[in-house]
Amino acid sequence: MPNRNALRLDFRSDLDLIDTVQTVGDQVGRLAGLDDDARHWVGLAVRESVVNAILHGNCGDVEKRVVVEFSYLQEDAATGLAISVRDEGCGFDPDSLPDPLAPENLLKPSGRGIFLIRSFMDEMVLRRVPGGGSELHMVKRVQLTRS
Repeated sequence: MPNRNALRLDFRSDLDLIDTVQTVGDQVGRLAGLDDDARHWVGLAVRESVVNAILHGNCGDVEKRVVVEFSYLQEDAATGLAISVRDEGCGFDPDSLPDPLAPENLLKPSGRGIFLIRSFMDEMVLRRVPGGGSELHMVKRVQLTRS
């Protein structure tokens, strides 16, 4: 059953669409109550995950799709935003990724995306999708200020 508090984007693997997805994510984050800093980190995580889905998951194949879903959290006292990014590629084992902080990897131009997303978001789970592809699920919670 579709989530009534969700916005779903389904698009071809085209890097030219990344700015649009990030703009939508920023607006959804604002509506979810995220502050400027949280929206900045969410925007970077969304951008990185969509680039990964297009380039690494779908190997740049414009015939393959990327699906991004933004859902509002309203579970008990927890509010915020959940985001999933799914590709149609062959999937991969996240445990097989090299350590981006290892000395031999520090100067490499790529390989930090998952590491950064884990740093930016409150939760991150990467899984293979039955039938092919990968899905990255991320959560950013609203930080409540105490008076």
